[in-house]
Order: sequence, then structure tokens, then C-alpha cells
Amino acid sequence: MGHETPTIQVAVRERTGTRYAKRLRNSGRLPAVIYGGSGEPTHVSVDALEAVDHLRSGVHVMEVAVEGGSTDTCLVKELQFGYLGDDLVHIDFARVDLDQIVTVNVPVNLTGTAKGTKQDGAMLVVIRSEIEVRCMVKDIPSEITANITEMMEALTVGELALPDGVEALLDPEKHIAHIAIKAEEEVEETDAEALDVDIDETEPEVITEKTEEPQSGGESEG
Repeated sequence: MGHETPTIQVAVRERTGTRYAKRLRNSGRLPAVIYGGSGEPTHVSVDALEAVDHLRSGVHVMEVAVEGGSTDTCLVKELQFGYLGDDLVHIDFARVDLDQIVTVNVPVNLTGTAKGTKQDGAMLVVIRSEIEVRCMVKDIPSEITANITEMMEALTVGELALPDGVEALLDPEKHIAHIAIKAEEEVEETDAEALDVDIDETEPEVITEKTEEPQSGGESEG
């Protein structure tokens, strides 16, 4: 791992359920659970700000110290967010060994400005902001950095420089990011819009030719 494993203090929760979880969050703590390994599942609570700070710094593994109990090396197995997808509401910690092989999602950090974006109408499209990797717990990187300065068309999974012992589980040909040209599409849309306007404005007038009605008592050929 690219940094020391932080220790986070947790307290055992005597009560569970939606009502008590809401009370915890209102008090600045998050409900969490520790499971796996040889121990029993333990419902705990953790300081919300401390947990979020660790997670934002790319931490995947923590030493979880239960107040008045044991300390376990744990992988952040799952994060649950509110219905808007912004507020963290629950954490799952899974007990692991540092030499255990696990599968985790790791953020991809793109640096630099791609050469391909200097073309007219070109823009960078990021397809994946993270990738799934397999490695030992002790080798989990906080992020994978890729310099895209020389990129003209695309950056693929196979082109990422992964740390030793880290294996990407995606197809190497899958794109992390690519260059898209939008000028031609916009021109086509503009032409289509102009065509619609022309059609609307030049809608042909329907003219019905008026036929003279014969006058009663008119002269007849003869």
C-alpha cells in the first residue's frame, strides 16, 4: 500500500435499525459492521468525519479498534450512500490478512492535457474513473495515476502502469478515456435545424383553381 494503515476507533452498537442509525448520523457518527475471518459480526459506530477523511485519501484498509475489545485489520468492503448518492450512511468492514488476495476498485487519476483535445471540436471523454484490480491486501494502491499528455485517441486498461503485484481484471482493450470529435455532429444538427425552419417557412400554399359556373340561360352552340 502507498501509505501506512491508519487506525480508527469504533464503539459497539447495542441497538440496530433505521431509527437508531438515524440518531447516530445526527450525532456525527456512522453505523458500521465488522464481519469475516474467525470473529462474529459486530455492529459498531465510527466518527463520520474521521472515516470520510480516510476514505477521501484513498484508504482501503484500516486497523479497526473496537472500544474495550480487539483490533482487526479490515478492508473497506462496501460503502452505502443516501438516496441522493452523496451522503455516506453505512460502512462494511471485512476482516482480512495483509497477505490475503482480494478484489477491489481503485480510482484512476488522469494527469496532463491530452494532445488529441487540441483538434477542432475535440473533447476528452472519461469512460472509467476507477478499475477493478486483484492483489494482496498489503499491495492495494490508493490510486492509479496515468499521464495522458501524449494521448491522441484513447487510453486503454492495458496501457495503465500498475504497481507490482496488482492485476487489472478488465479487458486490456477497454478504454479508460478517449478523444471524441463533436464538430461534425453539431454541424449535422445545425443543418437539420435549418432545414426544418426552411420547410416550415416555405410551406406551399394550396391554391384551388376556381371554375366559372355556366350562366343560366346561356347561349348554346348551334
